[in-house]
Amino acid sequence: MIPLPVDPTRFAAFLGVMAVMAVTPGPANVFAIATGAQRGKAAALTAVAGMNLATLVWFAAAALGLGWIILAFPRIFRMVALAGAAYVAWLGLKSLLAARRGDGGLAPLNVKPGRSAFRDGFTVQISNPKAVLFFTAVLPPFLDPARPLPLQLMAFACATIGFDLISMSTYGLGGAALAARMDEPGFRRVFQAGVGLLLLAAAALMAGASLCMVLMEEKPLAGPARPVEMAE
Repeated sequence: MIPLPVDPTRFAAFLGVMAVMAVTPGPANVFAIATGAQRGKAAALTAVAGMNLATLVWFAAAALGLGWIILAFPRIFRMVALAGAAYVAWLGLKSLLAARRGDGGLAPLNVKPGRSAFRDGFTVQISNPKAVLFFTAVLPPFLDPARPLPLQLMAFACATIGFDLISMSTYGLGGAALAARMDEPGFRRVFQAGVGLLLLAAAALMAGASLCMVLMEEKPLAGPARPVEMAE
């Protein structure tokens, strides 16, 4: 009998945890709804694709053992995370300024989804502090050291991306549904301001997660458990 690539009990438990994490509003989901609201359905789905490609990059990095580089040089990752938060905050401020000027109307919805939406989504997720927390704290306990790591990571990657695709797309399409009222001038400005606030909220979540990492480093728990090795 061919052994399963993952431990069934651990994998089932991971699916339960991932289902909750996927639907919880975080930087990625907030960015998805903001993109859908500002640019429309196609751009939202394009951004979702970019975010999930970044997740795939994180899994590849874990397979190569690069998670240990982040643990060894946490300041570098914090700089990347804060840069990502600053980028999202900049997008939010642009939206707020457009609302103030009253020029945040239909133009953003006419932007064709392409490299920009994909790039924005990728940037948000690749610099998301929740990613390093996921790969160093959430995922390791579910890995079975007695089984081949690459096959386990492939299975967990499929599950993670599957949940995220459903959740992020739902958030993005929900945001796009709000755009149907963009023909109303009064609603248009409130709408654009709301998008800006959502983006700023996503930036705050990213910065807050980075700050939590700093506090965890400065005040470690007594007898911290050693993370499960991510690569052989």
